[in-house]
Amino acid sequence: MTSMNHRQDKSGVLVVDDDPKIRRLVATHLGQSGFEVFLAANGEEAIYQASLHQPDVVVLDLAMPGIDGFETLSRLREWYTDPVIILSATDQEQEKVRALDIGADDYITKPFGTEELAARIRAAIRRAERLAGTTDTTDPIVQAGSFEIDLSARLVYRDSEEVRLTRTEYDLLRSLAVNAGKVMTHRQLLQSVWGPEYGEETEYLRTFVKQLRRKLEEDPSRPKQILTEPGVGYRLFIN
Repeated sequence: MTSMNHRQDKSGVLVVDDDPKIRRLVATHLGQSGFEVFLAANGEEAIYQASLHQPDVVVLDLAMPGIDGFETLSRLREWYTDPVIILSATDQEQEKVRALDIGADDYITKPFGTEELAARIRAAIRRAERLAGTTDTTDPIVQAGSFEIDLSARLVYRDSEEVRLTRTEYDLLRSLAVNAGKVMTHRQLLQSVWGPEYGEETEYLRTFVKQLRRKLEEDPSRPKQILTEPGVGYRLFIN
Protein backbone atom coordinates (compact mmCIF):
# COMPACT_ATOMS: atom_id res chain seq x y z
CA MET A 1 0.00 0.00 0.00
CA THR A 2 2.46 2.61 -1.12
CA SER A 3 0.87 6.05 -1.18
CA MET A 4 3.35 7.81 -3.41
CA ASN A 5 0.94 7.52 -6.34
CA HIS A 6 -1.16 10.39 -5.02
CA ARG A 7 1.82 12.38 -3.68
CA GLN A 8 3.95 12.56 -6.76
CA ASP A 9 6.80 14.63 -5.38
CA LYS A 10 6.72 13.94 -1.63
CA SER A 11 6.78 10.82 0.49
CA GLY A 12 4.33 10.87 3.40
CA VAL A 13 5.45 10.12 6.96
CA LEU A 14 3.11 9.65 9.92
CA VAL A 15 4.83 10.55 13.22
CA VAL A 16 3.19 9.06 16.32
CA ASP A 17 4.39 10.30 19.72
CA ASP A 18 2.60 11.54 22.84
CA ASP A 19 5.32 14.16 23.49
CA PRO A 20 4.37 17.36 21.61
CA LYS A 21 7.98 18.61 21.67
CA ILE A 22 9.19 15.50 19.83
CA ARG A 23 6.31 15.74 17.36
CA ARG A 24 7.22 19.36 16.57
CA LEU A 25 10.94 18.60 16.32
CA VAL A 26 10.46 15.66 13.99
CA ALA A 27 7.79 17.37 11.92
CA THR A 28 9.93 20.47 11.40
CA HIS A 29 13.03 18.55 10.33
CA LEU A 30 11.21 16.06 8.12
CA GLY A 31 9.29 18.88 6.47
CA GLN A 32 12.57 20.65 5.75
CA SER A 33 13.90 17.37 4.35
CA GLY A 34 11.10 17.24 1.79
CA PHE A 35 8.61 14.87 3.42
CA GLU A 36 4.90 15.43 3.84
CA VAL A 37 4.32 14.95 7.58
CA PHE A 38 1.21 13.80 9.42
CA LEU A 39 1.00 13.75 13.23
CA ALA A 40 -0.73 11.64 15.86
CA ALA A 41 -0.51 11.88 19.64
CA ASN A 42 -1.72 8.38 20.55
CA GLY A 43 -2.45 4.94 19.16
CA GLU A 44 -6.10 5.51 18.31
CA GLU A 45 -5.27 8.66 16.38
CA ALA A 46 -2.38 6.88 14.65
CA ILE A 47 -4.65 4.17 13.28
CA TYR A 48 -7.12 6.78 12.03
CA GLN A 49 -4.43 8.97 10.44
CA ALA A 50 -2.77 5.98 8.78
CA SER A 51 -6.04 4.88 7.20
CA LEU A 52 -6.84 8.43 6.13
CA HIS A 53 -3.50 9.45 4.63
CA GLN A 54 -1.91 6.08 3.74
CA PRO A 55 1.63 7.28 4.55
CA ASP A 56 4.70 5.70 3.02
CA VAL A 57 6.29 5.27 6.47
CA VAL A 58 5.03 5.33 10.05
CA VAL A 59 7.38 6.51 12.82
CA LEU A 60 5.96 5.09 16.04
CA ASP A 61 6.71 5.65 19.73
CA LEU A 62 6.23 2.67 22.06
CA ALA A 63 5.44 4.27 25.44
CA MET A 64 2.09 6.00 24.99
CA PRO A 65 -1.00 6.22 27.20
CA GLY A 66 -4.03 4.19 26.21
CA ILE A 67 -3.10 1.96 23.28
CA ASP A 68 0.68 1.65 23.54
CA GLY A 69 3.02 1.36 20.58
CA PHE A 70 3.07 -2.44 20.59
CA GLU A 71 -0.72 -2.68 20.37
CA THR A 72 -0.82 0.11 17.77
CA LEU A 73 1.76 -1.71 15.66
CA SER A 74 -0.16 -4.97 15.95
CA ARG A 75 -3.38 -3.30 14.78
CA LEU A 76 -1.61 -1.49 11.94
CA ARG A 77 -0.09 -4.75 10.73
CA GLU A 78 -3.55 -6.19 10.20
CA TRP A 79 -3.74 -4.10 7.01
CA TYR A 80 -0.81 -1.67 6.68
CA THR A 81 2.10 -3.20 4.74
CA ASP A 82 4.49 -0.24 4.35
CA PRO A 83 7.49 0.35 6.67
CA VAL A 84 7.11 1.11 10.37
CA ILE A 85 10.08 2.59 12.25
CA ILE A 86 10.03 2.44 16.05
CA LEU A 87 11.26 5.53 17.89
CA SER A 88 11.66 4.63 21.56
CA ALA A 89 13.51 5.55 24.74
CA THR A 90 13.88 1.83 25.51
CA ASP A 91 17.21 0.34 24.44
CA GLN A 92 16.62 -3.17 25.77
CA GLU A 93 17.14 -5.88 23.19
CA GLN A 94 14.04 -7.78 24.29
CA GLU A 95 11.91 -4.72 23.53
CA LYS A 96 13.54 -4.33 20.11
CA VAL A 97 12.96 -8.00 19.34
CA ARG A 98 9.34 -7.79 20.47
CA ALA A 99 8.69 -4.80 18.19
CA LEU A 100 10.42 -6.44 15.24
CA ASP A 101 8.53 -9.66 15.93
CA ILE A 102 5.20 -7.84 15.73
CA GLY A 103 6.14 -6.25 12.41
CA ALA A 104 8.42 -3.23 12.82
CA ASP A 105 11.03 -2.71 10.11
CA ASP A 106 13.54 -0.62 12.04
CA TYR A 107 14.21 0.66 15.56
CA ILE A 108 15.79 3.96 16.65
CA THR A 109 16.55 4.77 20.28
CA LYS A 110 15.92 8.16 21.92
CA PRO A 111 17.75 10.52 22.12
CA PHE A 112 18.18 10.44 18.37
CA GLY A 113 19.56 12.55 15.58
CA THR A 114 17.03 13.99 13.17
CA GLU A 115 19.42 13.46 10.27
CA GLU A 116 19.70 9.78 11.14
CA LEU A 117 15.92 9.49 11.35
CA ALA A 118 15.50 11.10 7.93
CA ALA A 119 18.16 8.80 6.48
CA ARG A 120 16.46 5.72 7.87
CA ILE A 121 13.10 6.85 6.51
CA ARG A 122 14.63 7.31 3.06
CA ALA A 123 16.24 3.87 3.31
CA ALA A 124 12.92 2.29 4.29
CA ILE A 125 11.17 3.92 1.33
CA ARG A 126 13.91 2.73 -1.05
CA ARG A 127 13.53 -0.82 0.26
CA ALA A 128 9.78 -0.73 -0.24
CA GLU A 129 10.10 0.68 -3.76
CA ARG A 130 12.81 -1.84 -4.68
CA LEU A 131 10.73 -4.76 -3.51
CA ALA A 132 7.59 -3.47 -5.23
CA GLY A 133 9.48 -3.09 -8.50
CA THR A 134 11.50 -6.29 -8.38
CA THR A 135 10.74 -8.94 -10.95
CA ASP A 136 12.99 -11.97 -11.37
CA THR A 137 12.81 -13.71 -14.74
CA THR A 138 15.70 -16.19 -14.46
CA ASP A 139 14.93 -19.44 -12.60
CA PRO A 140 11.95 -17.82 -10.90
CA ILE A 141 11.02 -20.87 -8.76
CA VAL A 142 13.29 -21.83 -5.86
CA GLN A 143 12.36 -25.09 -4.12
CA ALA A 144 13.58 -25.59 -0.56
CA GLY A 145 12.18 -28.61 1.24
CA SER A 146 8.43 -28.27 1.68
CA PHE A 147 8.28 -24.65 0.56
CA GLU A 148 8.93 -22.82 -2.69
CA ILE A 149 9.59 -19.22 -3.57
CA ASP A 150 8.12 -17.82 -6.78
CA LEU A 151 10.49 -14.92 -7.37
CA SER A 152 8.62 -13.71 -10.42
CA ALA A 153 5.27 -13.41 -8.63
CA ARG A 154 6.83 -12.63 -5.23
CA LEU A 155 4.82 -15.42 -3.62
CA VAL A 156 5.78 -18.18 -1.23
CA TYR A 157 4.08 -21.56 -0.84
CA ARG A 158 4.38 -24.29 1.76
CA ASP A 159 2.90 -27.67 0.83
CA SER A 160 1.16 -25.88 -2.07
CA GLU A 161 -0.55 -23.41 0.31
CA GLU A 162 0.34 -19.73 0.01
CA VAL A 163 2.21 -18.35 3.02
CA ARG A 164 1.70 -14.72 3.96
CA LEU A 165 4.97 -12.92 4.61
CA THR A 166 5.59 -9.33 5.58
CA ARG A 167 7.48 -7.15 3.15
CA THR A 168 10.70 -7.45 5.15
CA GLU A 169 10.33 -11.21 5.68
CA TYR A 170 9.98 -11.69 1.94
CA ASP A 171 12.90 -9.41 1.13
CA LEU A 172 15.13 -11.40 3.49
CA LEU A 173 13.96 -14.73 2.08
CA ARG A 174 14.48 -13.48 -1.46
CA SER A 175 18.08 -12.47 -0.65
CA LEU A 176 18.73 -15.97 0.64
CA ALA A 177 16.92 -17.57 -2.31
CA VAL A 178 18.81 -15.78 -5.08
CA ASN A 179 22.00 -16.88 -3.33
CA ALA A 180 20.71 -20.36 -2.48
CA GLY A 181 23.42 -22.69 -1.21
CA LYS A 182 25.78 -19.82 -0.42
CA VAL A 183 26.53 -18.43 3.01
CA MET A 184 25.30 -14.85 3.32
CA THR A 185 27.09 -12.92 6.06
CA HIS A 186 25.19 -10.82 8.56
CA ARG A 187 26.48 -7.66 6.94
CA GLN A 188 25.59 -8.82 3.41
CA LEU A 189 22.04 -9.63 4.44
CA LEU A 190 21.55 -6.44 6.43
CA GLN A 191 22.78 -4.27 3.58
CA SER A 192 20.84 -6.25 0.99
CA VAL A 193 17.54 -6.01 2.88
CA TRP A 194 17.81 -2.82 4.95
CA GLY A 195 20.36 -0.83 2.95
CA PRO A 196 24.03 0.27 2.99
CA GLU A 197 23.58 2.19 6.25
CA TYR A 198 23.18 -1.11 8.12
CA GLY A 199 25.62 -3.79 9.18
CA GLU A 200 25.63 -4.26 12.95
CA GLU A 201 21.93 -4.82 13.71
CA THR A 202 22.17 -8.61 13.97
CA GLU A 203 19.12 -8.77 16.25
CA TYR A 204 17.05 -7.79 13.21
CA LEU A 205 18.25 -10.88 11.39
CA ARG A 206 17.68 -13.19 14.36
CA THR A 207 14.12 -11.98 14.70
CA PHE A 208 13.16 -12.22 11.04
CA VAL A 209 14.91 -15.56 10.52
CA LYS A 210 12.95 -16.88 13.51
CA GLN A 211 9.74 -15.66 11.89
CA LEU A 212 10.60 -17.26 8.55
CA ARG A 213 11.41 -20.56 10.22
CA ARG A 214 8.15 -20.47 12.16
CA LYS A 215 6.19 -19.96 8.94
CA LEU A 216 8.16 -22.23 6.60
CA GLU A 217 10.11 -24.93 8.41
CA GLU A 218 8.43 -28.20 9.41
CA ASP A 219 10.23 -28.02 12.78
CA PRO A 220 11.34 -24.41 13.43
CA SER A 221 13.49 -25.51 16.39
CA ARG A 222 15.48 -27.84 14.10
CA PRO A 223 15.55 -26.05 10.74
CA LYS A 224 16.61 -27.96 7.66
CA GLN A 225 16.38 -25.20 5.03
CA ILE A 226 17.13 -21.82 6.62
CA LEU A 227 20.42 -22.62 8.29
CA THR A 228 22.58 -20.64 10.70
CA GLU A 229 26.30 -20.44 10.05
CA PRO A 230 27.48 -19.63 13.61
CA GLY A 231 29.22 -16.29 13.88
CA VAL A 232 28.97 -15.71 10.12
CA GLY A 233 25.43 -15.52 8.78
CA TYR A 234 22.71 -17.66 7.18
CA ARG A 235 22.27 -19.99 4.21
CA LEU A 236 19.24 -21.35 2.36
CA PHE A 237 19.68 -25.06 1.74
CA ILE A 238 17.90 -26.40 -1.33
CA ASN A 239 17.52 -30.08 -2.18
